[in-house]
Amino acid sequence: MSEAGQKVINHELQIPLDLNDGPGVVRGLLGEEPPNVVYHHYKDLEVAIASGSYKTEGMAIVPCSGGTLGRIACGASSNLIERAAEVCLKERRRLILVPRETPYSEIMIENMLRVTRAGAMILPASPGFYAGETRVEQMVDFIVSRVLDHLGVDNTLMQRYGEPARRRHPEED
Repeated sequence: MSEAGQKVINHELQIPLDLNDGPGVVRGLLGEEPPNVVYHHYKDLEVAIASGSYKTEGMAIVPCSGGTLGRIACGASSNLIERAAEVCLKERRRLILVPRETPYSEIMIENMLRVTRAGAMILPASPGFYAGETRVEQMVDFIVSRVLDHLGVDNTLMQRYGEPARRRHPEED
C-alpha cells in the first residue's frame, strides 16, 4: 500500500493505518492476520518480490492511480508497488491494474494501451449490473471477483451471468 492509498483508505473508509506497522495494516484491512499474507513497506525495494527470480502467479494493483499507471507504462518505478509490477511485465506474469479515476484523459488511455501491449490487463472498477447488484458491497464484490478470476483464484463473490439468482448477504432477507 502506498502513502496515497493509506490516505484514501483513511478518508473513504475511516480506517487509520500506520504503514510502518505491517501486522497492523493487515489487521486493519482484513480484521485478522492470515498466515498467507506478507506485508512489505512500499519503499522497501530489497524484498524478494522486487526480483524476477521470486516466483509469483501475478499481481493486482487496486486501485491503480494515473500516476502509478504512468510510471509502470514508462518503466520508471519509484516504489515497490511499481517495481513489482515491472517484474510481472518482464517475466510475463499476470498484472492487473484497476483504475478508478474517471473520466480518463488521453494520456491515461495511451498509458493503458501501452501496459496492455506489454502484457498487463486493465480492469476498470466498473461493476456489471446484469446480476441485479443494488448495494455498494455487491458492486465491490463484483470487481474483486473479476480481479480474482483473472489471477486464477476461485471465488464465489458474485453471481455469474446465466446462474440462478442467489442471496449473498444475510441482511438482504
